[in-house]
Amino acid sequence: MSARALVNGHAFPIGKARVAVEDRGLQFGDSLYEVVAFLNGRLFDWDKHLWRLERGAAAIGLAGLPSPAVIAARARRLIRQSRLPDGLLYLQASRGSSRRDHPFPHGVAPTLVMTARRFDFAQRIRQQETGVALLSLPDQRWKRCDIKSTNLLAAVLAKEEVRRAGAFEALFVTEDGVVTEGASTNLWMVGPDGVLRTHPLSAAILPGVSRDTVLELARGAGLPVEERAFTLAEARRAQELFLTSTTGPLLPATRLDGAPVGSGTPGPVARELAARLWGEVSRQTGWRAPR
Repeated sequence: MSARALVNGHAFPIGKARVAVEDRGLQFGDSLYEVVAFLNGRLFDWDKHLWRLERGAAAIGLAGLPSPAVIAARARRLIRQSRLPDGLLYLQASRGSSRRDHPFPHGVAPTLVMTARRFDFAQRIRQQETGVALLSLPDQRWKRCDIKSTNLLAAVLAKEEVRRAGAFEALFVTEDGVVTEGASTNLWMVGPDGVLRTHPLSAAILPGVSRDTVLELARGAGLPVEERAFTLAEARRAQELFLTSTTGPLLPATRLDGAPVGSGTPGPVARELAARLWGEVSRQTGWRAPR
């Protein structure tokens, strides 16, 4: 089992894969990406990831990508070649390589890179039992956070500050005190009224794939749900906070800025939705958590 890469459909060991020095993803961050979980050798929520990639490509005028069927075939071939049962598929699409100049180049084919690496999803089940810590930070990102661009410097700086503070994830807050999302997660709150809330879709947040799946699961379970922004002050009074992401996929947050969230232990809503989410993982992939 080994990490593998595909560059425009050509396979390499990951340490030997290369893109051009003047690739626009490298020079300008003129590129998009997706991170997709695969478990038991099967992609989870693949269609939703592909939809988001196509949406992002349309938003930035990135044309010429392979068809969805070709992208899917390459992804599955890469997973087979890696011989990894569980892991993360990383997909990055740039506008291609050309002489460095800001305007879009003409007649240049996009660059499509994929990598497959091992990931231990069982660790997340252990973390669900204890919960994780959040650190509130100013949201200093650009104004199109709904596009999954590789321009991630603000998130990189936030993740480093979080690491130094001994926390797990950032909780981004706007100048007017509104919570948007995490550095690589969507955020959820259960308020004192028992209503589950998450920021509505807008340019301020990424349309998270796990966010969408958890919304479906929560509504299917009959839980009261609102897509409504909440403030840092409200988050500090919350009964529960939790995160969703591809690598999460759902993690309760039990501390915020050093103070306990609610009882300081994972709450019942997060526990129920985590169980339902793992059930959906099992339904799509056949994966079972190791015991």
